[in-house]
Amino acid sequence: MATATHLLTPEEAEADVRPEAVVVRFAGDSGDGMQLTGGQFTLSTALAGNDLATFPDFPAEIRAPQGTTFGVSAFQINFGSTAIDTAGDAPDVLVAMNPAALKVNVGDLKPGGLIIADEGEFGARNLAKAGYEGNPLEDGSLARWRLIALNISQLTLDTVKPFGLGNKEALRCKNMWTLGLALWMFDRDRAPLVEWLRTKFAKAPELAEANIAALNAGHAYGETAEIGGQLHQHHLEPAPAAPGLYRTVTGAEAISLGLVAGAQLAGLPMFFGGYPITPASAILHHLSRLKEYGVTTFQAEDEIAAIGSAIGASYAGSLGVTSSSGPGIALKMEAMGLAIMAELPLVIVNSQRGGPSTGLPTKTEQSDLYQAVYGRNGDAPMPVIAARSPADAFDCAIEACRIAVQYMTPVMLLTDGYIANAAEPWKVPDMAQYQPFPVEFYDEQPSEEATFSPYRRDGKLARVWVKPGTPGLTHRIGGIEKNFATGHIDYAPANHQKMSDTRAAKVLGVADSLPEQDVCLGGEGGKLAVVGWGSTFGPIHQAVRRARSRGEDVAHIHLRHIWPLPKNLGSLLRSYERIIVPEMNTGQLKTLLRDQYLVDARPVTKTSGQPFKIAEIEAAIEEALG
Repeated sequence: MATATHLLTPEEAEADVRPEAVVVRFAGDSGDGMQLTGGQFTLSTALAGNDLATFPDFPAEIRAPQGTTFGVSAFQINFGSTAIDTAGDAPDVLVAMNPAALKVNVGDLKPGGLIIADEGEFGARNLAKAGYEGNPLEDGSLARWRLIALNISQLTLDTVKPFGLGNKEALRCKNMWTLGLALWMFDRDRAPLVEWLRTKFAKAPELAEANIAALNAGHAYGETAEIGGQLHQHHLEPAPAAPGLYRTVTGAEAISLGLVAGAQLAGLPMFFGGYPITPASAILHHLSRLKEYGVTTFQAEDEIAAIGSAIGASYAGSLGVTSSSGPGIALKMEAMGLAIMAELPLVIVNSQRGGPSTGLPTKTEQSDLYQAVYGRNGDAPMPVIAARSPADAFDCAIEACRIAVQYMTPVMLLTDGYIANAAEPWKVPDMAQYQPFPVEFYDEQPSEEATFSPYRRDGKLARVWVKPGTPGLTHRIGGIEKNFATGHIDYAPANHQKMSDTRAAKVLGVADSLPEQDVCLGGEGGKLAVVGWGSTFGPIHQAVRRARSRGEDVAHIHLRHIWPLPKNLGSLLRSYERIIVPEMNTGQLKTLLRDQYLVDARPVTKTSGQPFKIAEIEAAIEEALG
């Protein structure tokens, strides 16, 4: 993200100064269509060639009282002509569709930033619901910012009146009026949005035309209204990008596509067993539309049935996949132990959210690392991978599939609510550049003197994978300890010791196939390393970049493989005088690094349900450097 992220003042406009990036936040009631507005603005921004990152922020309540702060929904986008790694620290522009949206979000707006408010919603009833004693549009309390108050509600009603819609249906078009104004502000083409509306409302053409009229009216208002120096049209040049085919992708979409690609690279059909839970449900939704790629999806009656069906599919010769968030992952833990004991390939996607218990269902957190690495009864080791961005989730999903089938083990892939819902441009990869890892099912017949053992192992300590029904290879696996040699039930102390040691060694051996840990930014060795994992990548990277531009000796290290850790990580960490670990929990990776390497890793923690801001990590860097 660029450091210059403000809208132009009249003086700057005359001097032709152009910002490299702008942060816009749309906020309103859950029924105001802010996610839809943000999503379509994202599409137009991507088509304009700007780099971008988004942050959808949903209310946790399913039906919060309309007009209250509990029901505010927001969508933030950071876009520009330079590399964008985060959704931005603070908005330059806040579009507030009602008083509650203003109250919840205005504190994040930059000093001097622009507020566009729908004054038609700032009546006494809505002001009281939001907790305002007076009207902030009139009492001078917003003097720190530039304010444009428009009666968007009435302007929308006037626009769609010819289409014969009722008042309620007509007001649903005001998000399109707002979007039209935003498209004018940033010189965006309306044609793709018009086409999208006609497709979306193909069965109700009157609704399509009403929304198109609202879109055009908002755009025309920006062109013709004489608002003065507050509002200008701004054009941001496309961001430099390597040639290729690009699309916007959310983390949930990227994971879904990566799972399908991983199954294809393994030469296996894929079975997905899932149960709806926020924010993981989108993976089930996306995979259900990919049946032509050998994908079977099953919405189970509960979390335990979901993972049980996936384990059964793996036993039968498919790649079993399941997905959930923290509470559902907890319910799946016993079955994960079964898959570890049975040594079957299984991919478990954990889209983390705020906890504990039901916690913050729609907010983001990284607090399931302990659960992923240490959770489960008994010594039940399992590889753990973490995606750092929506686009990175594609490759992480493929990597999870590779490890699962090559080492005959469950693998947990960690994302979070931010990654799952956020979007960014993604260069569609050439799959010919990916190395296949085809599965070979075992079908060798035992000699007359021998019996088949399902725990025969290769050089990776992975046991053979036999499809049920293969002639001569009848076998039994399950949750009760098996004999190392024969596969029969065996409670002997020495056998359990050997099997426990073997399962642990197999998972640790995954490190042999991992690349060495690299330094994302900076050199190996120095005063300070900022170590991160998951969705903290963007703010850490930008904070380190800014610190280095000031001449500070700081490096950024970001982990994809959480367990086992890369083989060179210990020596790499010891080459720095100090280590800080920013994470959205109370210090879980910090504990793991101290445990494994006895390094003095210091935590930088946040559990607010919101991603880190670049400024927060910059402050932590300054403090660590003394």
